[in-house]
Amino acid sequence: MAAPRHILVLDDDPMMRSSLRTVLEGKGYTVDTLPDGRRAPAIVAETRPDAVITDIIMPESEGIETIVAIRAMAPDLPIIAISGGGQILEAEFLDMALQLGASAALRKPFELAALLATLERLLNVPSE
Repeated sequence: MAAPRHILVLDDDPMMRSSLRTVLEGKGYTVDTLPDGRRAPAIVAETRPDAVITDIIMPESEGIETIVAIRAMAPDLPIIAISGGGQILEAEFLDMALQLGASAALRKPFELAALLATLERLLNVPSE
């Protein structure tokens, strides 16, 4: 049996972190969470997650900056950018995230099934 995949979730909203942890752990993933991207590069280097899910608009170290830092040290690590920062800015931030290294982008609120499908596609997880 394969080891569980490890996902790092970065989001300043405690409810979002908790919800994502619950859903991902329910699908067999191991999950670490952080309230912002400030410590994310160190955690990525230390724990070597299989994927990162990061909010774009966060205090301390926002998502774009975090994506660039992670991408510099882990060029092949799947990164999913998520944002709910307003229609115009949100679209611009998600486009920027994709241009700067995110593997995929989802606009909040998103269907959990869409997040799981995106994660499974990026991790090459066979469909059930």
